[in-house]
Amino acid sequence: MKRSEEVRRILSLSTEELLREAHGQLKLFETLDEVYDFLAEEMVQEFAKASAGDRIVSFIMPVGPTQPYRMMAEKINYRSLSLKNVRFFFMDEYVDDEKDELIPMTNPLSFRGQIGPLLFNRIRPELLMPKEQIIFPTPQNIHDLPKMIEDADGIEVCYGGIGIHGHVAFNEPAPGVKDSDPRILEINDFTRTIDSTRHSGVGGNLENFPKRAITMGMKQCLAARRMLLMTRNETPTFLWANTILRISALGQPGDDYPVTHARHHKNLLIVSDYATAARPKYNI
Repeated sequence: MKRSEEVRRILSLSTEELLREAHGQLKLFETLDEVYDFLAEEMVQEFAKASAGDRIVSFIMPVGPTQPYRMMAEKINYRSLSLKNVRFFFMDEYVDDEKDELIPMTNPLSFRGQIGPLLFNRIRPELLMPKEQIIFPTPQNIHDLPKMIEDADGIEVCYGGIGIHGHVAFNEPAPGVKDSDPRILEINDFTRTIDSTRHSGVGGNLENFPKRAITMGMKQCLAARRMLLMTRNETPTFLWANTILRISALGQPGDDYPVTHARHHKNLLIVSDYATAARPKYNI
């Protein structure tokens, strides 16, 4: 079946049919606040298991969606949960358009600059992991990351959002994306357009929105022992995620929507709200 025909079929399903065909890989909540709290609680429970163990446990982490981080910090502080046995491999970061350097942390789009106010600055200092256990991909470590992850006994959970055409981290549609390693790439126009309109304060500034990024490879994401992914419409009027949520849950695996390669993962869960899972008004 052609992808266009498959999408029409998927979009014709009721929400109940969607959930039934997803065979437990899709979980929906009534509100976005419930989605964010579920994600925060899932992360905190994993960190608690790591804290009770005798080794450092590694996770692939996104910076967006940002909403769960405040909740996560509150839960960590309330439970006095130590993160000493937790290692974060962050998914991605924007790169300068002209040279292989990360954008400065002072840039409002910088993930490195955002994660402090979002999470680390909110957690009591005595509970934080050592700084060397917070790892962003950089041009300097890009080729070392696969071995670093291997030496760390792999990734326990890969958390992440899903983009409009199925990218996880910045693993966008491309031949062989399933087996991709960390790399610097050109961000495609779909992603730049969506991100420049979704990001509060940017105002659709496509001219100066970053054109390049560094990303964890899809290979590393898929190799995690568990994947917990999410997507959602942030507002009732900007309805961009309904189709990709359904493709993520039911689409045949293919490089045109990289997230579909996760469908055969032995421990995948995709989370969203009922509004995002609803059928679009028009099935074109």
